[in-house]
Amino acid sequence: MLNALFYHICFASSIINYFACIYFMVVYPSVDKVIEFNLLALNVIKAKKADSAQVLSKVKILNTISACKALKGDLYDKSVILFKGLIQEHAFANGNRRTAFIATKYFLVMNNRKIGVKDDPENAKVMLGIRENYYSDEEIKEWIKNGRIKKFKR
Repeated sequence: MLNALFYHICFASSIINYFACIYFMVVYPSVDKVIEFNLLALNVIKAKKADSAQVLSKVKILNTISACKALKGDLYDKSVILFKGLIQEHAFANGNRRTAFIATKYFLVMNNRKIGVKDDPENAKVMLGIRENYYSDEEIKEWIKNGRIKKFKR
C-alpha cells in the first residue's frame, strides 16, 4: 500500500523534477515536500490514535536537507544523511521515522536509484536503532541500498 501511494506521489511531482532526473541533476526534497510526507505518513500509516501533524522546526528540516546537499558522497551517502537527520533531529511532533523513510525513498526514486529496504513492520526496530545512534553510517547505507543490517539490540 505504501509503495503504490509513494509512486503516485513521485509521478505527481512537478515536471521540473522529472527533467532534472533525466539530465542527472540531483533532486532534493523541499522543506514543504517533507512536511507533506509527514502528513501523508500520519494519515496512511497509523501508529497511535493521538498522532498529530505538527511541525516543531522547519529549520531542522532545512538543516538536514542542506547537510544532504553539502555532502560530497554518492546518492546513497546523501540518503543516509537525509534519513538519519530526519529521524534524529525530530522536526515533527509525530511520525519522524515514517516521514524519514518516505522522504528518503522519494529522494532515491527521483534520482533514479532503488531502495533495498522492503516495506516490513520489522524495519521500525531498525529505525529506532538509527534514532538511538546504534548503527554507523556505513551500516545504514548498506541497509538503504541492499536491505541488509544487523538486528537492533539495546
